[in-house]
Amino acid sequence: MVWLIINVIVNYYLMEYKHNPPTLAELRAYRKPITHPHKEARSAFSPLERFAVKITKSVGTIGFFFILTIWTLGWLFWNLYGPLEWRFDPAPAFVIWLFTSNIIQLVLLPLIMVGQNLEGKFAEWRAEADFEINKKAEHEIEVIIAHLENQNELLLELIRKIERR
Repeated sequence: MVWLIINVIVNYYLMEYKHNPPTLAELRAYRKPITHPHKEARSAFSPLERFAVKITKSVGTIGFFFILTIWTLGWLFWNLYGPLEWRFDPAPAFVIWLFTSNIIQLVLLPLIMVGQNLEGKFAEWRAEADFEINKKAEHEIEVIIAHLENQNELLLELIRKIERR
């Protein structure tokens, strides 16, 4: 009988966690603060780089497309159907229109390429921040699962002890 009581007391004290779950304070100390890639990108870009991104975003809109379409159609219709003395770019060549369009393209093309490269860098920063958040979540989920497994083991052990009585 004494042996049984000693065995129950020893088993009770041996029912320690196999995994000692960290406290909330330990979890908070483990993780780095969450960064905001938007703020980091804004502070990392120079004024010229911000200008390139702004141009890239504004040129890539449907509004800019409509502006160019209206400008082109207006130019062509004016020089085809406008009063003869006011036409300034003779059809069918439209040399001034081609020259102006090419200048616009030559100026905007490098700006768009630079802006796209910068947006690519920003996407990489955002992906790294997402990866860090996913690693933190995975670690916290592992802690929760380990804690639940320990609770299951303790409950099963308690049920076995109760059934033995």
